[in-house]
Amino acid sequence: MKVAITGLSNSGKTTVFNALTGLNSDTTIYPTISGEPNIGVVKVPDPEIDTLSGIYMPKKTTYATIEYLDYIGLTKGDFKQNRKVFDLIKDVDTIVHVVRTFSDESVVHPLESINPVRDIETLELELVFADLALVETRLERMEDGKKRGKKPDESERKLLLKCRDFLMQETALRDVEFTTEEMKAMSQLQFVSSIPKVIVLNTGERDGDTEDAQTLEAALLNRYPAAHTIALCGKIEMEIAQLPEDEKGPFLEELGIKEPAANRLIQICYKILGLISFVTVGDDEVRAWTIRSKTNTVTAAGKIHSDIERGFIRAEVISYSDFMKSGDMHTAREKGLLRLEGKTYEVQDGDIINFRFNV
Repeated sequence: MKVAITGLSNSGKTTVFNALTGLNSDTTIYPTISGEPNIGVVKVPDPEIDTLSGIYMPKKTTYATIEYLDYIGLTKGDFKQNRKVFDLIKDVDTIVHVVRTFSDESVVHPLESINPVRDIETLELELVFADLALVETRLERMEDGKKRGKKPDESERKLLLKCRDFLMQETALRDVEFTTEEMKAMSQLQFVSSIPKVIVLNTGERDGDTEDAQTLEAALLNRYPAAHTIALCGKIEMEIAQLPEDEKGPFLEELGIKEPAANRLIQICYKILGLISFVTVGDDEVRAWTIRSKTNTVTAAGKIHSDIERGFIRAEVISYSDFMKSGDMHTAREKGLLRLEGKTYEVQDGDIINFRFNV
């Protein structure tokens, strides 16, 4: 999964990036308009993989991963500057929109005041305007081609006109209902306002800041019913992420934090994208594989290798809970908990699978 961290300048994007990745990328107190993107790849925390790895003691344990991208902040009304960001994030799976709720006179706000609702609307409009420009350009090219005798693709033209109608109403495409065929066609167009989005309210360090952010979170839910919002203090979470593993637990307990925000954000991303994981186990490797929910066994097999998908025969499947009740595969087989499933079986989150295939 690829996740873009974006927001207005000085919203704390890079601080949140550091909190999610454990890296230490430079942060600034003034808006920046150039530079290279920060990229960090992190393992998806998975207690089940930890347990299975402890049982099998494999040569290698492989967790699912997330790639985070952090780049320059978006600027209100600056299409040319913002295009740099959109070109980088247009193929990501999710956008994490960092919104500043903290006050700090030393960190300049590009719009000169703290107003989270305004900032959310500002960034959303920049996404909408970018998509509207893309639609207009494609429609113009169709018209130019038509004048030269080239017959336009009517299905694409109809889709573009539908998108334009909503975009002109300042509606993000993620909030519009499309048919399966339309969604498939849209994936080629790489609209940025259609990308699922999580709003991160970046709070200050004062005790009352978290409560203020939770109040704002509730207000945003009323304003944007489909929104996914999480409140965190980027600065504190960055400090947690950069601690040695043995020091994180006591520090979290001292602060009264149940788990790092990085874990909570991953869970939200998995939820909005409809992602689950299945597991393959053995002496060589215990590995988590990320797929969409309702994926059948054949498609899941292709996640591992195209040869397994092509030569699929059957899948030996057991749920994680049934495996733990049995203790090992031999006992699970004796109890009838290890099932043989065909091509149409929908893989469930946490399934342990061994694929039988022949090529």
